[in-house]
Amino acid sequence: MSEDNTSNKSCCAACGVAEVDEVKLKECTSCDLVRYCCDECQRDHKSQHEDACNKRAVELRVEILFKQPESSNRGDCPICCLPLSLDTKKSIMMSCCSKLICKGCTYANQKREYEGRLGYKCPFCRTAIPSTVEADKMMMKRIEANDPAAMCQWGREKYDKGDYSSAFELYTKAAQLGDAEAHYQLAVLYHEKDRGKEIHHLKEAAIGGHPDARFNLGCDEEESGNIERAVKHWIIAANLGDDGSIKELMEYFKEGKVSKDDLAATLRAHQAAVDAIKSPQRDAAEEYY
Repeated sequence: MSEDNTSNKSCCAACGVAEVDEVKLKECTSCDLVRYCCDECQRDHKSQHEDACNKRAVELRVEILFKQPESSNRGDCPICCLPLSLDTKKSIMMSCCSKLICKGCTYANQKREYEGRLGYKCPFCRTAIPSTVEADKMMMKRIEANDPAAMCQWGREKYDKGDYSSAFELYTKAAQLGDAEAHYQLAVLYHEKDRGKEIHHLKEAAIGGHPDARFNLGCDEEESGNIERAVKHWIIAANLGDDGSIKELMEYFKEGKVSKDDLAATLRAHQAAVDAIKSPQRDAAEEYY
C-alpha cells in the first residue's frame, strides 16, 4: 500500500486488511499516522513510512513539550489537598512514608499534639517520628520499594556529602520511573558536561510540570535567539506560579514581543496559582517557623 493510502487508519497501512472482529490493528509506536495488523506488516512498511513517521514524531514531541501541565511536579499536600508551594522550604518530606507535607499541616499537627500532650507522629501515616538512624533505614526501605521521591531525597543527601556518583545513580533510577525532579537534578549534573543530555532531562522535567526546568528551557531558547519558543516556556512556567518567568515576560512585553492579552491572561493564571497555595494554617506556620 502506498503512503498516500495510509490516511485511513481503519486498515493496515501495509496489507490493507480492515479491522474486524478477528483482526485488531495497533498504532505505529512512534506516530499516530498509521496502524498495522502485525509486526511483519510494520517491518515491511518501514521504508515507505519512515520519513513521515519521523516528521510526525517530532511534531508530537513539540506538542507534548508545549502542553500546559495541570499542576506543578510538586503536586498537592496529601493532607490538606492544596497545591504545594514551589518554594521547597515550605514543605517537609517525611522519612517514614516519603510524603511531602506542607508546613501548614505539619504545624497544625504539632500544635494539636502539643496541646493534647501527645507523642509526635507523622501527620500522614501516623508513624512515630524516628531517630536519625531509624529514619535512614526507613528511607532505604522506601528506595527498595522503588519510591522515586525517596530516591531523590537520598540523592540530594549524597550530593550534599560530595558522593556524586551515588547521587547520579539514584537520580537516574528515579528518572526512569518518571520523576520530574530527578530529571531536573540530572540536568544539573550534566550542566557544562553534556549539553544534549542536559537539555533532554530539562525537557522531561518540564513535561512533568517542573517550573525551574521550564524556566531554564526558556533561557536556553532565548540565548539561541528563539524568542517565541522562550516566551511559550515562560508562559507555561508562570501559569504554574513561577515568579522568574513573569519577570522575563514583562521585559519582553515592553519590547513588544509579548501581547497585552497574553500577558494579562498569564498574570491572572499566575495569581490564581499563588492564591491556590494559601491557607490559614500555612500563614500560621509562616509566622511560627
